[in-house]
Amino acid sequence: MTRGRELAVRVGAVGVWLAALAEIPAAPARAAAREIERLGYGALWLGESPAHKEIFTNAGLVLAGTDRLVVATGIATIWGRDAVAADGAAQALGEAYPGRFVLGLGASHAEAGRGQGHDRPLTALREYLDVLDKRPYRGPVSDVPVPRVLAALRPRMQELGRDRADGVHTFFVPPSHTAAVRARIGPDAFLAPEQAVVVGPDPAAARGIARAHVATRLRLRNYFAHLEALGYGGADLAGSGSDRLVDDLVAWGDAATVAKRVRAHLDAGADHVAVHPLTGTPDDPGGLAALRALAPHLTKAAAQH
Repeated sequence: MTRGRELAVRVGAVGVWLAALAEIPAAPARAAAREIERLGYGALWLGESPAHKEIFTNAGLVLAGTDRLVVATGIATIWGRDAVAADGAAQALGEAYPGRFVLGLGASHAEAGRGQGHDRPLTALREYLDVLDKRPYRGPVSDVPVPRVLAALRPRMQELGRDRADGVHTFFVPPSHTAAVRARIGPDAFLAPEQAVVVGPDPAAARGIARAHVATRLRLRNYFAHLEALGYGGADLAGSGSDRLVDDLVAWGDAATVAKRVRAHLDAGADHVAVHPLTGTPDDPGGLAALRALAPHLTKAAAQH
Protein backbone atom coordinates (compact mmCIF):
# COMPACT_ATOMS: atom_id res chain seq x y z
CA MET A 1 0.00 0.00 0.00
CA THR A 2 1.36 3.43 -0.94
CA ARG A 3 1.65 6.20 1.62
CA GLY A 4 -1.16 8.00 -0.15
CA ARG A 5 -3.45 5.01 0.32
CA GLU A 6 -2.36 4.66 3.96
CA LEU A 7 -3.21 8.30 4.57
CA ALA A 8 -6.64 7.87 3.01
CA VAL A 9 -7.40 5.04 5.42
CA ARG A 10 -6.08 6.99 8.39
CA VAL A 11 -8.14 10.16 7.90
CA GLY A 12 -11.35 8.59 6.62
CA ALA A 13 -13.66 10.06 4.02
CA VAL A 14 -14.76 13.26 5.76
CA GLY A 15 -12.97 15.89 7.81
CA VAL A 16 -13.25 19.58 8.65
CA TRP A 17 -11.38 22.64 7.35
CA LEU A 18 -11.25 25.58 9.78
CA ALA A 19 -9.38 28.85 9.90
CA ALA A 20 -11.33 30.03 12.94
CA LEU A 21 -9.25 28.04 15.44
CA ALA A 22 -6.32 30.33 14.67
CA GLU A 23 -8.41 33.33 15.69
CA ILE A 24 -9.73 32.28 19.13
CA PRO A 25 -8.10 31.44 22.48
CA ALA A 26 -6.64 28.00 23.10
CA ALA A 27 -9.33 26.73 25.49
CA PRO A 28 -12.33 27.20 23.16
CA ALA A 29 -10.23 26.03 20.21
CA ARG A 30 -9.46 22.76 22.00
CA ALA A 31 -13.11 22.39 22.98
CA ALA A 32 -14.16 22.82 19.35
CA ALA A 33 -11.60 20.24 18.22
CA ARG A 34 -12.86 17.76 20.82
CA GLU A 35 -16.40 18.28 19.55
CA ILE A 36 -15.27 17.67 15.97
CA GLU A 37 -13.58 14.48 17.12
CA ARG A 38 -16.69 13.38 19.02
CA LEU A 39 -18.86 13.94 15.96
CA GLY A 40 -16.76 11.42 14.04
CA TYR A 41 -14.86 13.64 11.61
CA GLY A 42 -11.53 12.02 10.80
CA ALA A 43 -9.27 15.03 10.37
CA LEU A 44 -9.08 18.73 11.10
CA TRP A 45 -7.35 20.94 8.54
CA LEU A 46 -6.03 24.22 9.93
CA GLY A 47 -5.60 27.35 7.85
CA GLU A 48 -2.79 29.87 8.24
CA SER A 49 -2.78 33.66 8.04
CA PRO A 50 0.07 36.05 8.84
CA ALA A 51 -2.31 37.89 11.17
CA HIS A 52 -3.15 34.90 13.38
CA LYS A 53 -1.59 31.94 15.24
CA GLU A 54 1.46 30.23 13.79
CA ILE A 55 0.13 27.04 12.26
CA PHE A 56 2.48 24.40 13.74
CA THR A 57 2.01 25.83 17.22
CA ASN A 58 -1.73 25.81 16.67
CA ALA A 59 -1.62 22.20 15.46
CA GLY A 60 0.24 21.20 18.63
CA LEU A 61 -2.43 22.84 20.80
CA VAL A 62 -5.18 20.96 18.97
CA LEU A 63 -3.34 17.63 19.06
CA ALA A 64 -2.75 17.99 22.79
CA GLY A 65 -6.45 18.57 23.37
CA THR A 66 -7.73 15.56 21.41
CA ASP A 67 -7.21 11.80 21.44
CA ARG A 68 -7.66 10.42 17.92
CA LEU A 69 -8.23 13.33 15.56
CA VAL A 70 -5.71 13.70 12.74
CA VAL A 71 -4.56 17.31 12.42
CA ALA A 72 -3.30 18.67 9.09
CA THR A 73 -1.79 21.98 8.12
CA GLY A 74 -4.03 23.10 5.32
CA ILE A 75 -1.75 24.66 4.43
CA ALA A 76 1.50 25.87 5.97
CA THR A 77 2.74 28.51 3.55
CA ILE A 78 6.32 28.16 2.39
CA TRP A 79 6.73 31.93 2.79
CA GLY A 80 6.11 31.65 6.53
CA ARG A 81 9.23 29.69 7.47
CA ASP A 82 12.12 28.00 5.76
CA ALA A 83 12.08 24.29 4.99
CA VAL A 84 14.37 23.36 7.88
CA ALA A 85 12.04 25.02 10.39
CA ALA A 86 8.98 23.40 8.83
CA ASP A 87 10.54 19.95 8.87
CA GLY A 88 11.70 20.30 12.46
CA ALA A 89 8.21 21.29 13.56
CA ALA A 90 6.57 18.51 11.55
CA GLN A 91 8.92 15.83 12.86
CA ALA A 92 8.41 16.98 16.45
CA LEU A 93 4.63 16.80 16.11
CA GLY A 94 4.82 13.48 14.27
CA GLU A 95 6.93 11.94 17.02
CA ALA A 96 4.73 13.30 19.82
CA TYR A 97 1.48 12.21 18.13
CA PRO A 98 2.28 9.22 15.89
CA GLY A 99 0.00 8.92 12.90
CA ARG A 100 -1.96 12.04 13.81
CA PHE A 101 -0.16 14.86 12.01
CA VAL A 102 -0.15 15.66 8.29
CA LEU A 103 2.17 18.27 6.77
CA GLY A 104 0.32 20.28 4.15
CA LEU A 105 2.49 22.77 2.26
CA GLY A 106 1.81 25.35 -0.40
CA ALA A 107 2.80 28.62 -2.00
CA SER A 108 -0.48 30.17 -0.85
CA HIS A 109 -1.56 33.68 -1.84
CA ALA A 110 -0.24 35.54 1.20
CA GLU A 111 3.41 36.08 0.31
CA ALA A 112 3.03 39.87 0.14
CA GLY A 113 1.84 39.98 3.74
CA ARG A 114 5.15 38.46 4.91
CA GLY A 115 7.47 40.81 3.11
CA GLN A 116 8.66 38.17 0.68
CA GLY A 117 7.48 36.44 -2.42
CA HIS A 118 8.41 34.52 -5.51
CA ASP A 119 7.18 35.02 -9.04
CA ARG A 120 7.63 31.31 -9.74
CA PRO A 121 5.72 29.46 -6.98
CA LEU A 122 6.20 26.06 -8.59
CA THR A 123 9.97 26.51 -8.59
CA ALA A 124 9.90 27.84 -5.04
CA LEU A 125 7.95 24.86 -3.77
CA ARG A 126 10.14 22.40 -5.66
CA GLU A 127 13.24 23.94 -4.07
CA TYR A 128 11.57 23.81 -0.66
CA LEU A 129 10.93 20.09 -1.14
CA ASP A 130 14.55 19.60 -2.17
CA VAL A 131 15.64 20.90 1.23
CA LEU A 132 13.09 18.73 3.04
CA ASP A 133 14.30 15.64 1.22
CA LYS A 134 18.02 16.24 1.72
CA ARG A 135 18.38 17.88 5.09
CA PRO A 136 19.67 15.77 8.00
CA TYR A 137 17.33 15.47 10.97
CA ARG A 138 18.77 13.88 14.10
CA GLY A 139 15.89 14.38 16.52
CA PRO A 140 13.50 11.62 17.58
CA VAL A 141 11.08 10.47 14.89
CA SER A 142 7.93 8.40 14.83
CA ASP A 143 7.79 4.92 13.34
CA VAL A 144 4.89 6.37 11.30
CA PRO A 145 6.36 8.82 8.76
CA VAL A 146 4.72 12.25 8.62
CA PRO A 147 2.64 12.39 5.42
CA ARG A 148 3.19 15.32 3.10
CA VAL A 149 0.55 16.84 0.82
CA LEU A 150 0.72 19.89 -1.43
CA ALA A 151 -1.85 22.60 -2.05
CA ALA A 152 -2.38 22.37 -5.78
CA LEU A 153 -5.00 24.04 -7.95
CA ARG A 154 -3.18 23.86 -11.29
CA PRO A 155 -1.92 20.79 -13.20
CA ARG A 156 1.84 21.20 -12.74
CA MET A 157 1.50 21.68 -9.00
CA GLN A 158 -0.76 18.62 -8.85
CA GLU A 159 1.88 16.60 -10.65
CA LEU A 160 4.44 17.82 -8.12
CA GLY A 161 2.16 16.63 -5.32
CA ARG A 162 1.93 13.25 -7.00
CA ASP A 163 5.66 12.92 -7.63
CA ARG A 164 7.24 14.59 -4.59
CA ALA A 165 4.60 14.20 -1.87
CA ASP A 166 1.86 11.80 -0.83
CA GLY A 167 -0.89 13.69 -2.59
CA VAL A 168 -2.82 16.88 -3.10
CA HIS A 169 -5.05 19.20 -1.08
CA THR A 170 -7.32 21.44 -3.17
CA PHE A 171 -9.37 24.46 -2.12
CA PHE A 172 -12.25 26.40 -3.71
CA VAL A 173 -13.05 23.73 -6.28
CA PRO A 174 -16.15 22.02 -7.72
CA PRO A 175 -16.42 18.22 -8.05
CA SER A 176 -15.50 18.46 -11.74
CA HIS A 177 -12.08 19.73 -10.68
CA THR A 178 -11.72 16.79 -8.30
CA ALA A 179 -12.39 14.39 -11.16
CA ALA A 180 -9.77 16.07 -13.33
CA VAL A 181 -7.18 15.98 -10.55
CA ARG A 182 -7.79 12.30 -9.86
CA ALA A 183 -7.30 11.51 -13.54
CA ARG A 184 -4.05 13.47 -13.52
CA ILE A 185 -2.47 12.14 -10.32
CA GLY A 186 -3.59 8.54 -10.69
CA PRO A 187 -5.10 6.10 -8.20
CA ASP A 188 -2.32 5.94 -5.61
CA ALA A 189 -1.89 9.57 -4.57
CA PHE A 190 -4.05 11.06 -1.81
CA LEU A 191 -6.63 13.67 -2.83
CA ALA A 192 -8.45 15.89 -0.33
CA PRO A 193 -10.56 18.80 -1.60
CA GLU A 194 -11.99 21.45 0.72
CA GLN A 195 -15.72 22.09 0.35
CA ALA A 196 -17.24 25.30 1.71
CA VAL A 197 -20.75 24.80 3.10
CA VAL A 198 -23.66 26.83 4.45
CA VAL A 199 -26.31 24.84 6.30
CA GLY A 200 -29.52 26.81 6.75
CA PRO A 201 -33.23 26.91 5.91
CA ASP A 202 -33.29 30.31 4.14
CA PRO A 203 -32.05 30.04 0.53
CA ALA A 204 -31.48 33.78 0.12
CA ALA A 205 -29.52 34.05 3.35
CA ALA A 206 -27.49 30.92 2.61
CA ARG A 207 -26.55 32.05 -0.88
CA GLY A 208 -25.69 35.49 0.49
CA ILE A 209 -23.17 33.97 2.90
CA ALA A 210 -21.83 31.80 0.09
CA ARG A 211 -21.49 34.80 -2.23
CA ALA A 212 -19.54 36.80 0.34
CA HIS A 213 -17.06 33.92 0.63
CA VAL A 214 -16.67 33.68 -3.15
CA ALA A 215 -16.29 37.45 -3.53
CA THR A 216 -13.37 37.45 -1.09
CA ARG A 217 -11.52 34.82 -3.12
CA LEU A 218 -12.24 36.54 -6.44
CA ARG A 219 -10.06 39.43 -5.27
CA LEU A 220 -7.05 37.10 -5.06
CA ARG A 221 -5.25 36.68 -8.36
CA ASN A 222 -4.38 33.01 -7.93
CA TYR A 223 -8.00 32.00 -7.35
CA PHE A 224 -9.24 34.27 -10.14
CA ALA A 225 -6.79 32.67 -12.58
CA HIS A 226 -7.72 29.22 -11.28
CA LEU A 227 -11.40 29.83 -12.04
CA GLU A 228 -10.60 31.21 -15.48
CA ALA A 229 -8.67 28.01 -16.18
CA LEU A 230 -11.74 26.00 -15.18
CA GLY A 231 -13.74 27.78 -17.89
CA TYR A 232 -15.64 30.40 -15.94
CA GLY A 233 -16.05 33.55 -18.02
CA GLY A 234 -16.35 37.25 -17.48
CA ALA A 235 -19.98 37.21 -16.36
CA ASP A 236 -19.23 34.51 -13.79
CA LEU A 237 -16.21 36.32 -12.39
CA ALA A 238 -17.54 39.87 -12.35
CA GLY A 239 -18.35 41.55 -9.06
CA SER A 240 -19.13 39.01 -6.36
CA GLY A 241 -19.63 36.16 -8.83
CA SER A 242 -22.56 34.75 -10.74
CA ASP A 243 -25.16 32.49 -9.14
CA ARG A 244 -23.69 29.62 -11.16
CA LEU A 245 -20.21 30.23 -9.80
CA VAL A 246 -21.40 30.62 -6.21
CA ASP A 247 -23.49 27.47 -6.39
CA ASP A 248 -20.67 25.47 -7.97
CA LEU A 249 -18.17 26.43 -5.27
CA VAL A 250 -20.28 26.52 -2.11
CA ALA A 251 -22.76 23.82 -1.08
CA TRP A 252 -25.73 25.44 0.64
CA GLY A 253 -29.16 24.32 1.83
CA ASP A 254 -30.29 21.75 4.35
CA ALA A 255 -27.88 19.15 5.69
CA ALA A 256 -29.01 16.44 3.28
CA THR A 257 -28.49 18.73 0.28
CA VAL A 258 -25.03 19.78 1.43
CA ALA A 259 -24.05 16.17 2.06
CA LYS A 260 -24.83 15.38 -1.59
CA ARG A 261 -22.06 17.75 -2.66
CA VAL A 262 -19.59 16.00 -0.38
CA ARG A 263 -20.69 12.72 -1.91
CA ALA A 264 -20.14 14.19 -5.39
CA HIS A 265 -16.49 14.88 -4.56
CA LEU A 266 -16.05 11.34 -3.24
CA ASP A 267 -17.69 9.93 -6.36
CA ALA A 268 -15.35 12.08 -8.47
CA GLY A 269 -12.28 10.50 -6.90
CA ALA A 270 -11.62 12.30 -3.62
CA ASP A 271 -10.29 10.18 -0.78
CA HIS A 272 -11.32 12.72 1.83
CA VAL A 273 -13.41 15.89 1.79
CA ALA A 274 -12.64 18.70 4.25
CA VAL A 275 -15.95 20.38 5.06
CA HIS A 276 -15.55 24.13 5.61
CA PRO A 277 -18.51 25.70 7.47
CA LEU A 278 -19.01 29.37 6.64
CA THR A 279 -21.63 30.02 9.31
CA GLY A 280 -19.48 30.72 12.33
CA THR A 281 -20.76 33.23 14.88
CA PRO A 282 -19.15 34.93 17.88
CA ASP A 283 -20.70 32.24 20.07
CA ASP A 284 -19.83 29.45 17.63
CA PRO A 285 -16.73 30.54 15.69
CA GLY A 286 -16.03 27.07 14.38
CA GLY A 287 -19.45 26.59 12.83
CA LEU A 288 -20.07 23.60 15.08
CA ALA A 289 -23.85 23.86 14.68
CA ALA A 290 -23.47 23.14 10.97
CA LEU A 291 -21.04 20.29 11.63
CA ARG A 292 -23.47 18.72 14.12
CA ALA A 293 -26.30 18.90 11.59
CA LEU A 294 -24.13 17.42 8.85
CA ALA A 295 -22.52 14.63 10.87
CA PRO A 296 -25.20 11.92 10.49
CA HIS A 297 -25.55 12.60 6.77
CA LEU A 298 -21.81 12.61 6.17
CA THR A 299 -21.36 9.42 8.17
CA LYS A 300 -23.74 7.77 5.72
CA ALA A 301 -21.89 9.24 2.72
CA ALA A 302 -18.56 8.04 4.13
CA ALA A 303 -19.92 4.54 4.70
CA GLN A 304 -20.97 4.37 1.05
CA HIS A 305 -17.56 5.53 -0.19
